[in-house]
Amino acid sequence: MGEQRSQTRPRIQPLPEPTKFSPQAYTQEGAIEPFSNQKLLQALKRDSSQASSNAALIAPELNRRKEPLEALPLDAVAMVGSLIRQGQPVALLRVDNLLYQVRVGNYLGQNYGRIMKISETELALREIVQDAAGEWTERMANIQLQEGSK
Repeated sequence: MGEQRSQTRPRIQPLPEPTKFSPQAYTQEGAIEPFSNQKLLQALKRDSSQASSNAALIAPELNRRKEPLEALPLDAVAMVGSLIRQGQPVALLRVDNLLYQVRVGNYLGQNYGRIMKISETELALREIVQDAAGEWTERMANIQLQEGSK
């Protein structure tokens, strides 16, 4: 083993010559620095002004008194009928074997839903929900007439 060890020569390849570094002149001295606090503040002000203008247009009415059906999720409410009372459409909603009469303008559901339209077969409402960014957006929801439900 000693003889083999003495005859074996390691093969080491030489390292390549390093590339020469040549510094480049900075040509953007007059431009706004991309990481400056001033540029960041301008961007934040622009974003907050857009968000506040959107929030002013779409936001829930937090100062009003909540109606009883706002404590329930929409899937717990079933529309079982509709009628015309004093020339206005009225929807009959069943929740836990209790009937409620609702009109256009009443609130319903946990997402600040306001009833926009009542027809013979469905009730349409506009909900105001927060998206992932925390901004308020509108979405439409419908409750269909449940025929033959007990």
